[in-house]
Amino acid sequence: MSLDPRGESRYFYEGRSLDLFLEARRSGNALVLEERVRRELGGEAVVTGCFSLMPAPGGLKGTWQAPGAARPQEVTLTPLDAGRLPLRLPLSPGLSALRRDDPLAFLKLNRPWVTLPGGRAVREPLSGVTYPRVPGASGALNAALQDRQLRHAADALDCRALLPESAQKDPENGYTLSAGLTLSNARLISLREDVNYYCGGAHPDNWTEGVILDRDTGRAVPLTALFPKLSAARQKTLYLSGVKTKVEAECLDVLREDADEFTAHLSAAGVNLTPSDLPHVVSACAETVTLPYVTLRGDANLNSPLVKTLYPK
Repeated sequence: MSLDPRGESRYFYEGRSLDLFLEARRSGNALVLEERVRRELGGEAVVTGCFSLMPAPGGLKGTWQAPGAARPQEVTLTPLDAGRLPLRLPLSPGLSALRRDDPLAFLKLNRPWVTLPGGRAVREPLSGVTYPRVPGASGALNAALQDRQLRHAADALDCRALLPESAQKDPENGYTLSAGLTLSNARLISLREDVNYYCGGAHPDNWTEGVILDRDTGRAVPLTALFPKLSAARQKTLYLSGVKTKVEAECLDVLREDADEFTAHLSAAGVNLTPSDLPHVVSACAETVTLPYVTLRGDANLNSPLVKTLYPK
């Protein structure tokens, strides 16, 4: 349980692993936490349980009772220092940050993950989020890939918890990640992440993110570190030149007007640009365009050891 009497409190059961949200108020000296759940889309949240807690030596003590229940259940809560819990995953910056900033998510995700046959992907068991791995990767690169998966897994669990009960079991709802390795050479790793999600709002949504990592250090590599002259304006110019034969005239007008920011991933064929700032109603126009490396030679930092792997002699 995460208690914040002035903000959002929440808790989960080990057998369910989805957060239940608590509305806090005071009744005399007691802290009252009402568990509120939405049953149906568009429906109002209903109270499904109520904690009544008082200060006690070493923590809080009181009861939890469901509406209409004959008698309450006794509850004793003691503080938990997540920093003292053993790690079930390899230590990484993201895991340390999660333990510090969101202990509740850490408790769910700090458990052994499943390496798929062949060792080229790992599945987080609660969210089902699967993410690529690179055989023979350095510890730093493995940590970077784990941290990206941690973020997606936490987001997936949060998304499903926001859905009403009737929608939580529908596989078409929630948060779905498709992540693929698009380039792996001696110095660079690149991936493309596509997320589709519906967390109970007005409509489903989606986004794409390109990832470029230094194979040795696991650190993110900005596109402009590889291609310093590939400014935002030049990206748009080259993108529009490449996309005009791939989309209808209506989409081309949208892209000319609204596509000003792009996410990039690398492949053997070149730099792949995907618009990342289109409004939801026209997001279907976000076609990916590949800019061949030969086209970008004049934009590249050819003295960089990373770039040299993209322009072999």
